[in-house]
Amino acid sequence: MKKLHRSIDALYLETEAGWALLPDGSIDAIFTADVPAELLSAAKPLSGKPSFQPLAPLESQEVWAAGVTYLRSRNARMEESRGTGGADCYDRVYAADRPELFFKAPAYRVVGPNGAVRIRRDSHWNVPEPELTLALNSQGRIIGYTVGNDMSSRDIEGENPLYLPQAKIYDGSCSIGPCIVLTDKPLDPATEILLRVFRDEKMILDTGTAISQIKRSFDELAGYLFRETSFKTGCFLMTGTGIVPPNDFSLQPGDRTEIEITGIGTLSNTVA
Repeated sequence: MKKLHRSIDALYLETEAGWALLPDGSIDAIFTADVPAELLSAAKPLSGKPSFQPLAPLESQEVWAAGVTYLRSRNARMEESRGTGGADCYDRVYAADRPELFFKAPAYRVVGPNGAVRIRRDSHWNVPEPELTLALNSQGRIIGYTVGNDMSSRDIEGENPLYLPQAKIYDGSCSIGPCIVLTDKPLDPATEILLRVFRDEKMILDTGTAISQIKRSFDELAGYLFRETSFKTGCFLMTGTGIVPPNDFSLQPGDRTEIEITGIGTLSNTVA
């Protein structure tokens, strides 16, 4: 399995054989190449693991997201919208042929590993949303996977479904990393997504799910995203969350989130 890591001045390739440096490496080039493996073959082996501060593994790629792809997410959206008249729309989109897809963040607004995600000042109910995230090349083909955090203000979306852009799209609302697992093979359905939240260094939330619980196939989600929208340098697509904290839980400034996906890695962020 190949893992692509990005630092401020280099790209690194981690394999079972060790670490290698991609000279003049470009994530954009990998996302637009007909045969990405040819670019990776130029990697120069290193004698050991390099020391670097990992960045979000993207360059000019946008991040998009899918919603209500897990039954747990459908139920949570309906709960938070009960009494506002919007609850039934989540039930209908869960069962519909067409998935819910929305723009999440341009590259410059994406937070990387160990960076600070944010909660909105005008919201009182904020949660992390751990999501397996697809790396899609310019032709819409899945070339790999990473970990995503789709930060969300539940009270704002619950007030009115049309407020979803404000609940989901703001400075510090999106994080991906720590790397991209480059593969064209499907993931094991038993792959786990785990969420841990720490407050004052004490773990206050520890929960998880498996990607087998997702309703839609990844090819289906990618296919709808690329139907009438082009991505010259590819994009990332968060595939929805199956982890919903208890209704009395809300993130606070200073919290630390850890999202771990089996075989990919752990994305850690502080909350600002």
